[in-house]
Amino acid sequence: MKYLYRLYQLIVALPIFLVASIVTSLTTMIGCRLGNGHFWGYYPGKWWSRLTTFILLLPVKVEGREHLRKDESYVFVSNHQGAFDIFLIYGFLNRNFKWMMKRSLRKVPFVGMACQYAHHIFVDRSGVSKIKATYDEARKVLRDGMSLVVFPEGARSFTGHMGKFRRGAFMLADELQLPVCPLTINGSFDVMSRMHDWHWVEWHPLTLTIHKPIEQKGQGREFEKEMEDTCYQAIMDGLTPEYQGYVENRDQ
Repeated sequence: MKYLYRLYQLIVALPIFLVASIVTSLTTMIGCRLGNGHFWGYYPGKWWSRLTTFILLLPVKVEGREHLRKDESYVFVSNHQGAFDIFLIYGFLNRNFKWMMKRSLRKVPFVGMACQYAHHIFVDRSGVSKIKATYDEARKVLRDGMSLVVFPEGARSFTGHMGKFRRGAFMLADELQLPVCPLTINGSFDVMSRMHDWHWVEWHPLTLTIHKPIEQKGQGREFEKEMEDTCYQAIMDGLTPEYQGYVENRDQ
């Protein structure tokens, strides 16, 4: 079955994925250029993500959607197991949002340009002024009523385990007094780990757990740190046993 699945990927899934990626990128760019960036910056990517998991025959389970309130802005924070985290959150969170993503993703053909047109936020850590500009843009997104999705680890895991969190997302949530919603991803590391980028996809179920959003109790560094620790523990508790526990990530 392993080699039959790989043959299917090569002959069927890969051509569909490449065509869909180009069409989605062009649709996003043209739609955002013409207007209504909130719609065109989200829905083409959502259905592209769903199509990707569908053509790769990956079962997806979502738990906890009932925890989200309609018309509420959230700062979503998630562990970062692998490349398929993107498809799982984009396709199945069912909440319009903007990504905070690595600046290097802007260089990905078609997709990077589409993300730029959709006004997703590229994190630039090349200098103090660049970092400030990144967070100013994130503040504007959140003040406009949009939600934000952040991987606080800032890098994919090498082991499937969680590394340390950066404080940026929690700092923004504290400043704007927005609820933070932890997300736990299971299965992405097994489907395509960082050590096997652009290799064969391995069949494995994917699970997105939406934890109960955590409301702000106050404002300031003390409350911000408490929020970070609470989210970290919630995400960790949602992981399958083999991936629980902190493991240092050398890319952080």
